[in-house]
Amino acid sequence: MSFATSSLHTFRSCTAALSTRSLARPAIARSSTRLTRIGARHFSEATTPSPENSNGEQSKEAKDAKPECSELEAKLKAKEAEVADLTGRLRYLQADFLNLQRNAAREKEQTRDFAITKFAGDLLETVDVLTIALKSVPPQALKSSSSSDADASLPDTPLPKTHESYLQELHEGVEMTQRQLLQTLFKYHVKPFDPTGDVFDPNHHEALYQAPVPGKTPGTVIDCQKIGYKIKDRVLRAAQVGVAQDTSS
Repeated sequence: MSFATSSLHTFRSCTAALSTRSLARPAIARSSTRLTRIGARHFSEATTPSPENSNGEQSKEAKDAKPECSELEAKLKAKEAEVADLTGRLRYLQADFLNLQRNAAREKEQTRDFAITKFAGDLLETVDVLTIALKSVPPQALKSSSSSDADASLPDTPLPKTHESYLQELHEGVEMTQRQLLQTLFKYHVKPFDPTGDVFDPNHHEALYQAPVPGKTPGTVIDCQKIGYKIKDRVLRAAQVGVAQDTSS
């Protein structure tokens, strides 16, 4: 009787444990499923941004980028305008420089060709005076008694003046020509110099000969064959002279 009772009691305990375990498993499963869903929802909410937030951020970035783009475009246009202006100025200066070179070359050529225009014009008066001096002597006055028969065609008319008068007029005309020519040279700072009696200077004199002259210091200019000329302080032509020779040896 006691064995049956203990067996019945053991059966009941096992049945109760099985029923409790079977009831607890669905509850644990439901709890784990619920926790999984909550974790997944939390992860998705934390990591995945919503479309509204992403659109807002993009629109904000676009608004911030628009002023920067506008500013860069304005700077770029300003630089392009500056480059165009500088390029135009450079081309203008280049053309101006080329024109200046051409004009300078033309003026240089004209200056070389017509440098003595004023000087030559002033010399024309001297030529006129010399022409008048030559015309002052008629051809009859130049005829001598021993002239050839080829000059017999000249009319044998008496001269209004004597030969001495014509010679005097010719001398006066030539002297006037020399004076006029020297005045023209003085006008252009060309001055003659006669070094007779001076010490020989190879920078201003050209020795043609040497001669022993008693009473003259050796190296002294004793004769001037051609006078020298200077333009201001520069020698235009050295004077051609004779120099006293040393006779002590």
